[in-house]
Amino acid sequence: MLDAKMVADLITAARATLGLVMIWLGITQGEQALPIVIPMMILCWSGDFFDGMLARKSRHPRKTYIGSHDVQIDMFVSICLALYMLFSGLVSVPIGVGYFIFWAVIFWRVGNDHNLLMLAQTPIYLYFILIGLREYPNLGYLMVIWVMLATAILWRRFSQEVVPTFIEGMKSLWSHKH
Repeated sequence: MLDAKMVADLITAARATLGLVMIWLGITQGEQALPIVIPMMILCWSGDFFDGMLARKSRHPRKTYIGSHDVQIDMFVSICLALYMLFSGLVSVPIGVGYFIFWAVIFWRVGNDHNLLMLAQTPIYLYFILIGLREYPNLGYLMVIWVMLATAILWRRFSQEVVPTFIEGMKSLWSHKH
């Protein structure tokens, strides 16, 4: 029987699948796929928005493999998006490869920390939004509106839980390394 947790896991798995499709589109269609990839990313962000809500509202509170690795799947999707941009020529090879090497070294030295995974995704998404605004302004503005609406809807959780937890996590990482 399908419950909220299973639906959340299916949505999370679907996001990973969409990430693989983005890579394929970058290889096969390049920049021409951008008007397809932008709505796919909005769909991925929407899935991430709803899968967490569903999982928290499940009547059967249990940990699942997919649910326990949600942030890694988020990172996987952002890597897939970065690879789409790299393969489509929207990001130069030196910058794209340099970005991957930079974060690989950080993860190798520090570990697969949740806060670092979130931090590594941010420039990828920001750059993608900027590309969308430049190349397809209507779709770019749709991404901006989506981010603003999601932030407004989740403002309380974002301001009282996500940001403070992120800041404390980064402080903790910094103090452990020094």
